[in-house]
Amino acid sequence: MLPIQEYSEGKVLLFDKPLTWTSFNVVSKVRYLTKVKKVGHAGTLDPLATGLLIVCTGKFTKKINDYMGMPKEYIGSITLGSTTQSFDLETEPENFKSTSHLTNEQIIAATEQFKGNILQYPPQHSAIKKDGKRLYESARQGIMVEVEPRPVTIYEFDIVTIKMPVVHFRVRCSTGTYIRSLANDFGAALSVGGYMSSLCRTKIGDFDIKDALQVADFEIELKALRAKLLAQEGQ
Repeated sequence: MLPIQEYSEGKVLLFDKPLTWTSFNVVSKVRYLTKVKKVGHAGTLDPLATGLLIVCTGKFTKKINDYMGMPKEYIGSITLGSTTQSFDLETEPENFKSTSHLTNEQIIAATEQFKGNILQYPPQHSAIKKDGKRLYESARQGIMVEVEPRPVTIYEFDIVTIKMPVVHFRVRCSTGTYIRSLANDFGAALSVGGYMSSLCRTKIGDFDIKDALQVADFEIELKALRAKLLAQEGQ
């Protein structure tokens, strides 16, 4: 089988999703470069997040739900002392409060209430549908939609470094967990507010970002492979 045909047959690809790209942008790029129609991803990353995205082609798209159900690991930062409507930097910070009274011990201790099985409200700026309409569509019109909390599991929530007002963290959690909501709730627990200021997904199950491709490198590789095939056909 020619290398280019392997994508049509089925492959599992690991990408480091670029900042500002949607997960579907990556899928569209893979579909265009491989000329394979059957392409999907296993777990959405927001445009303002980077990190591990599993993309499946061909027969491996049948495994997408299995990959989506695996635990995830993230690293990122929470900026304390203000909030945003989107729980990240898609919207402007507001409701500013002083964080000068907070100690490192208080910040670390606040993680404990979020570990284990918890109920979490999805962000209003999310792709969840309510009555056939995505929440972010209503949120951008200034309409708040009532949603039910969802059960999720936070296996680990560690504070890595504290450089006030920014707190760097590592989280390992179940599928369906919104790290933006965790950041917002964490800030509320400290009574100063907070929002997610950066996020990178580092693991999905046993898949690790260290094995991920850059989209630009994948494009160079595929174009070179196609050029080689065309040259061989012309001989």
